Amino acid sequence: MTDDQPRQRSVRKAKHSPVGASPGTLVADPNAVPPRLNLTLIAPERWEFVVNATLDDVRTCRRDNWSIVWVDCAGLADVGLIAEIGRIFGLHPLGLEDAVNTSQRPKVDFFDDHAFAVLRMIDDTAAHRYEQISLFFGGDFVVTFQEREGDPFDPIRRRIETSATSRLRTRKADYLAYALMDAIVDSYFHPVEKAGEAIDRIEDSLFVATDRRQARELQELRRRATALKQALWPLRDAFAGLVRTDAPIVRQETRVYLNDTLDHVVRLIEMVETQRDTLTGLIDMHLSLLQARTNEVVSFLTIISVIFIPLTFLAGIWGMNFDPEASPWNMPELLSYYGYPAALAAMVAVAVGMIAFFRWKRWL
Repeated sequence: MTDDQPRQRSVRKAKHSPVGASPGTLVADPNAVPPRLNLTLIAPERWEFVVNATLDDVRTCRRDNWSIVWVDCAGLADVGLIAEIGRIFGLHPLGLEDAVNTSQRPKVDFFDDHAFAVLRMIDDTAAHRYEQISLFFGGDFVVTFQEREGDPFDPIRRRIETSATSRLRTRKADYLAYALMDAIVDSYFHPVEKAGEAIDRIEDSLFVATDRRQARELQELRRRATALKQALWPLRDAFAGLVRTDAPIVRQETRVYLNDTLDHVVRLIEMVETQRDTLTGLIDMHLSLLQARTNEVVSFLTIISVIFIPLTFLAGIWGMNFDPEASPWNMPELLSYYGYPAALAAMVAVAVGMIAFFRWKRWL
């Protein structure tokens, strides 16, 4: 794709349950990928990872003596498997419906014995691709549903693996849920900071030269900032709900950490808002600089034209070639010995005089 060709945008269509369907009806997106289950089993003195787990593995781990069971389902094509996971952990059907319909606004819901959170995370920073992640957590379990594989949770997994004294292995499931949500929020900082660096680079280049490529980059950055704002604003409300809830599923000691994550969300929102304002100003400045550059070119051409108007007039007068021998009124200058250099000197004098006049009037 060349710089002059418009970029194609992928339009994401929301999937909904059929009209009149009962609440909690699970309808798979035709474009959803097949699911892959990964289990993380946690206890203060031991841990275990199970890759490509089955439903039997999930049922078995529920019967074993694990402090926390984390089930990660990457892929939402099999609604039967998702419904069975919901039955194993007693997940609310409305939450499962929202997990399958990947056009939800970030939010938090509280049910009798578990909580449900919907967030948006960046799973591909290079392509700026977002996906929905749904997170259920109760007293001893965390269940996450992702649209596809790829997440920012590897540091969480390493912390579970490397330290027996980690809070992830000694505290309840609400702390693990906090850690996962905090990782999602922290993953926003890198693209936001990279966008800030790009904005600074374009701002510096604007004062050197202006071109159409800068306008395209500025518009693309503003579009990305708008997408970030749409993801972060409801995320702030979701974390505020977790911090302020009196539901026993979220312990007071965990709310302190959730409040810190809420501060991170607010900071990200402020950064994105500042970038959007800066981008709006840079787009206006880019248009102004292009207009000023155009005005300079037009002014220069106008001055050149004005200078050549009297010179063209003089050349036209002396180029009429009326024979001075036919009449004393017919251009005696044609017989002058120094007529040609005198005419050139007169033209130069006119041009220099006009340039001096323009400078005196500060038009140049």
